[in-house]
Amino acid sequence: MEQKNQKVYKIALTGLMAALSYVVFTFLQIKIQLPGGDATSIHLGNAVCVLGALLLGGFYGGLGGAIGMAIGDMFDPVYVTYVPKTLLLKLCIGLITGLIAHKLGKITESNDNAHVLKWTVLAAAGGLLFNVIFDPLVGYYYKLLILGKPAAELTLAWNVASTSINAVTSTIAAVVIYMALRPALRKAGLFFKIK
Repeated sequence: MEQKNQKVYKIALTGLMAALSYVVFTFLQIKIQLPGGDATSIHLGNAVCVLGALLLGGFYGGLGGAIGMAIGDMFDPVYVTYVPKTLLLKLCIGLITGLIAHKLGKITESNDNAHVLKWTVLAAAGGLLFNVIFDPLVGYYYKLLILGKPAAELTLAWNVASTSINAVTSTIAAVVIYMALRPALRKAGLFFKIK
């Protein structure tokens, strides 16, 4: 695939990842209402963000996940105030996943399935571990300092729990889907190396 077509393909797939993360986050979530009118949710939106980073590289994958979940936040009255936090944190998930998978593990350059599986798991876990730490932490300070919500402390434990569940399920889902898609994309000539 020539360079210009590859760029168009990446942009199109970024849009597809944004749409997919929006749908998964919005329609396949289990929302948990919290004190103070807040909520948290169990969802696989982060799995799409990680999958995008594995397929497209950290920036494009993270951007797709960030845009999709931010749009999901915009259309939900409970989450609308969290759009900036979502954009930042989901982009970071993609960047970290991409860094580990492509810069350290070089997964698109390897034909060794054991090597690819190991680095795919490490990359997904690394990106989502970042989210387990920083989503509740940034969320706490965001609620307390920016939104002025005194219930920030009450929701912190719930946010840590839901983010941890999301991380485990998203890691498993992203790795399984990536490992299944990889040979199919290679066979179709749609797999490209990320350096």
